[in-house]
Amino acid sequence: MAGTDVALGADLDPRPGAAVGVRYLNRELSFLDFVERVLAVAEDPAVPLLERAKFLAIVGEHFDEFFQVRVAGLMEQLAAGLRTTSPDGLDLAELLREIRARVAELCARQTAVFVKELVPALEERGVDFADWEDLSAGDRAYLDELFVDHIFPVLTPLAVDPAHPFPYISNLSLNLAVTVHDPATHEERFARVKVPPLLPRLVELPGGARFVLLEQLIAAKLDTLFPGMVVLAHSPFRVTRDTDFELEDEAEDLLEAVESVLRRRSRFGRCVRLEVGSSMSPETVELLCRELELSEDDATRVEGPLDLGALWALTGLERPDLKDEVWLPQTQAALAAGDTTPDFFRLLDAGDVLVHHPYDSFTTSVEQFVEQAAGDPAVLAIKQTIYRTAGPESALVRALIKAAEQGKQVVALVELTARFDEQANIERARVLEEAGVHVVYGLVGLKTHAKVMLVVRQGTDGIRRYCHVGTGNYNPKTATSYEDLGLLSSDDDLGADLTDLFNYLTGYSRQVFYRKLIVAPTHARQAILDRIEREAAKGPDGQITMKMNALVDAGMVDALYAASRQGTPIDLVVRGICCLRPQVPGLSETIRVRSIVGRFLEHSRVYRFGADPIGAEYLIGSADLMPRNLDRRVEALVPVVDPRLTARLAQLLEANLADDLLSWELGPDGEWTKVRTVDGESTQRRLQELALVRAHAS
Repeated sequence: MAGTDVALGADLDPRPGAAVGVRYLNRELSFLDFVERVLAVAEDPAVPLLERAKFLAIVGEHFDEFFQVRVAGLMEQLAAGLRTTSPDGLDLAELLREIRARVAELCARQTAVFVKELVPALEERGVDFADWEDLSAGDRAYLDELFVDHIFPVLTPLAVDPAHPFPYISNLSLNLAVTVHDPATHEERFARVKVPPLLPRLVELPGGARFVLLEQLIAAKLDTLFPGMVVLAHSPFRVTRDTDFELEDEAEDLLEAVESVLRRRSRFGRCVRLEVGSSMSPETVELLCRELELSEDDATRVEGPLDLGALWALTGLERPDLKDEVWLPQTQAALAAGDTTPDFFRLLDAGDVLVHHPYDSFTTSVEQFVEQAAGDPAVLAIKQTIYRTAGPESALVRALIKAAEQGKQVVALVELTARFDEQANIERARVLEEAGVHVVYGLVGLKTHAKVMLVVRQGTDGIRRYCHVGTGNYNPKTATSYEDLGLLSSDDDLGADLTDLFNYLTGYSRQVFYRKLIVAPTHARQAILDRIEREAAKGPDGQITMKMNALVDAGMVDALYAASRQGTPIDLVVRGICCLRPQVPGLSETIRVRSIVGRFLEHSRVYRFGADPIGAEYLIGSADLMPRNLDRRVEALVPVVDPRLTARLAQLLEANLADDLLSWELGPDGEWTKVRTVDGESTQRRLQELALVRAHAS
């Protein structure tokens, strides 16, 4: 299909640096567009103050991951001499320049929100960020004692001179660059002091929510670290390194290989970003760039504190007046049984159940299902994938351990290569193994991202299989803030499919046929393309509606373009990256793209094919439309067929498409525009209302 499409109009002017008339929006710049939408929540004065602080922290985390993985990869390609061109026409050097410019602009906005808006507004409401110079004698005396007892013993100043080479600066560490004068030799010397990451970044003062930044306290006490020297200057800096290491030998033990990668990540990743305080001298910036093997273009001056991810600590303050109204996930009436746990097996024998977190409670649905299975003598086996879940203290992990201790066959497929959760998953795997759970690590070369669970039970009429297929991780913590769907079912075909899938993941199998389940990488790509083409053949009478986290895959974008040229209406709700350019005459004029950004992270994937909202085909599952999901991961999508449940999915999509409070729309020029009316309709508020109705249904 590529190469035969109608070119974009000559009057279309994409973002600077991109070729006019390109078919695809740049993946990396689209991600930064998403970060900008998240930042806009922090900038919104209608959002409670501590929620705004939380969104500033989220922005910081997004930047860290973006540089550690995506920018690091681009820089590695450029260093290797590869001058490839991205689908939107930018070569690597141009793209990196554009990324630096966008990030500098967004970082400046992020810092300005904190320094100029949140700090004074929070101070008015009794949450104070104090400067050392403004502290009272009593506060300084308290901090003096705290420093001597708890901070000074942990600090290690590292000099840089002919006898002391420049020290290794660990990834994402916060440091002070210090210049001192030696009165004995009349020389100036450079030293680095690492801000200890295990100590609270926000040092709390007595008498309420009053804080001093840890690096500011250390800076005020530098004379105790360099006795006999004169401290001339100090400034914070922070380094980001490449963390995207590949497994070198796919034939070796996977656990050992991942542990090796973690060791290399913590020690050997090349530097990809340097953040420095605004007061740092040009000479010190030059020194740091030289020693870290960066160009000065890779250094960003920040007019405020570095690493605003520390603002997550503020979410622990007991200040409900400065936060969103508390939402208590509901137990839908179908799962309520008075003061007792419902009989999930009898319930699922009567029909499928759809759960929607955080609107529906994870505790009273998925967790209770697993706990009941663990304690039921008739249950023979429990099999589950673990991608990112809570630690050993979680009810779900405890239930798996309990089931294994009772002699049930328990299998946990732990994905060791879940990025940035590798160490936690290694530890979790060992805890489960010690309890007798059969732990496997999936398929080498394919990340297991599917969210599936299978319970095998001896019923009165033979073996019965009970299933859960979801869009999100089995994590009770994120289930209160991530929007996700899950299907609980005793469908025979689905149970047989999950049996085959787990055999594929844990043994030797080349399973390619599934009765209902759609599995990547075996056939999910073709299955989705077939459905897009089916709706395209109907022309204006067809309909495609998709909700996902990211739309990147060029083949999928081209298929949607082809359907649009047939007149098929297409609605896309894409939280993050979107490489499709909508509403372009002759190419995508029937495609509308929107993004929902609110208090809950939109995370579910819902794919609907058909114009009748109730009779259409619905798929939910773990896969976004990205090459990695379709070709390099094990993913699972499940059809939802019960009219009661498809009606709920129709409500969900309708709420997304009607939102004019949390939504943004993507235009043909690649720009996102906030959709807002005076009395806007909020998707998330509407879904809360529907959850309350379900909980109180008779």
